Amino acid sequence: MQKAIKIQPHDNVAVALQDLFTNEEVTIAQDRVTLLEDVPAGHKFALKDLEPGEEVIKYGYPIGKTTKTVKRGEWIHTHNIKTGLGEKLEYQYHPVVTNHHENIKKPEDLYFMGYRRENNTVGIRNEIWIIPTVGCVNDIARTIEREARQFLTDAIDDIATYAHPYGCSQLGDDQLNTQKILTGLIRHPNAAGVLVIGLGCENNNIDEMKKVLGDYNENRVKFLVCQDWEDEIEQGLHLMDELIQYASQFQREKIHASELIVGLKCGGSDGFSGITANPTVGGFSDLLTAVGGTTILTEVPEMFGAETILMNRCVNEEVFEKTVSLINNFKQYFIENKQPVYENPSPGNKKGGISTLEDKSLGCTQKSGTAPVKAVLGYGEPVREKGLHLLNAPGNDLVASTALAASGAHIVLFTTGRGTPFSCPVPTIKISSNSALFQKKRGWMDFDAGRLLSGASLEQMSLELYNLVLEVASGKKVKSEENGYRDFAIFKQGVTL
Repeated sequence: MQKAIKIQPHDNVAVALQDLFTNEEVTIAQDRVTLLEDVPAGHKFALKDLEPGEEVIKYGYPIGKTTKTVKRGEWIHTHNIKTGLGEKLEYQYHPVVTNHHENIKKPEDLYFMGYRRENNTVGIRNEIWIIPTVGCVNDIARTIEREARQFLTDAIDDIATYAHPYGCSQLGDDQLNTQKILTGLIRHPNAAGVLVIGLGCENNNIDEMKKVLGDYNENRVKFLVCQDWEDEIEQGLHLMDELIQYASQFQREKIHASELIVGLKCGGSDGFSGITANPTVGGFSDLLTAVGGTTILTEVPEMFGAETILMNRCVNEEVFEKTVSLINNFKQYFIENKQPVYENPSPGNKKGGISTLEDKSLGCTQKSGTAPVKAVLGYGEPVREKGLHLLNAPGNDLVASTALAASGAHIVLFTTGRGTPFSCPVPTIKISSNSALFQKKRGWMDFDAGRLLSGASLEQMSLELYNLVLEVASGKKVKSEENGYRDFAIFKQGVTL
């Protein structure tokens, strides 16, 4: 088995594919390197002598600068490399013109079995969702969910409550963030019916929510103000019975893959994520967008250091300028809160071999494949066109994945080298960057991208993932659904009264 990999020809580091040891000889593209110290799997070692302040090149791009002299064969990590990132920058648009769709071999299977809603949107689940407007009614919502299961029919996939601690004591944009995410879920076509539960005295009361929600189908969305009823549980169950009867009329039908919207997310990454799992997702994204579908890349802080790659793929100067604002506004958010712009990766990322934010970002952005960037979405803004989108949200797994769902993602592809059990409001396909994780956590993981290191081709793996997505869109449950896991988190900004 190959011991290490040099990702791009001009890289001055290689990545260990297994634990390597002092004095071990490793062959990299016919170059024999003797290791001067132990190098854990997923970590980097120098292919040449590097002076202090010299750029470390991985993926063909700088991932930081050395803080001391590094000898050929030495381990490179947080002890001898630091970020090269600064604060806000000025950017210039240098569009990269590619024949993206012409270069993609389109998959043969172009259909899945989904649900066509009355407003012509498409869902992949036929569920009933309960959405509190305020944290005060979370337990009421959970009680109604539990007792309403007596009304379930075979036509309903599940009932789910999305509890949260917000909706009161919020002001301005902070409250608007909450409203955007909640209304994004209310509109989501994976929910055939929605019960919105309010208390009655909260800032984010139902009348305020309706202003953000806009038009809605009264058969599909019901509202309950708990303070208005002597027995709010009884009234809630009455509304749930009506919603279940309404939702039971929908049946799966053949729908073209071009109507799928898929979110792209990574978390708990390791040194293999940018070599296996993220490129596989990028290959999937290229396949889906090539047949007319839509993908959404988020985690703005994990674009820092790789942002110009995305900027130069923007379809026009307007989208480029929006991408510049996306990046610099998020940097400003760090600055205003007196936090370093480059404060990432997490301890788990570092343990897995990622040394700097550039290292993480250059691996992270590979999930976008090679497609042109068609649009930039604000936090909570819904998708309105086809193709690859960038979404304003932080790197936090739960917050970013919830944002993807609220913007319309039917499914989230989540790559990880460390493993995580969580799921967001839509089916969350867990993709392991290494086969050891897939074998260890079969109860969490859905797809093993680590097979790329043992002979599978990127084209093969991307097509396998594409076919899995169609299966999940047609009703196949992912591991987190089988486990009954659902998580929900809103991006909190601003003061709390």
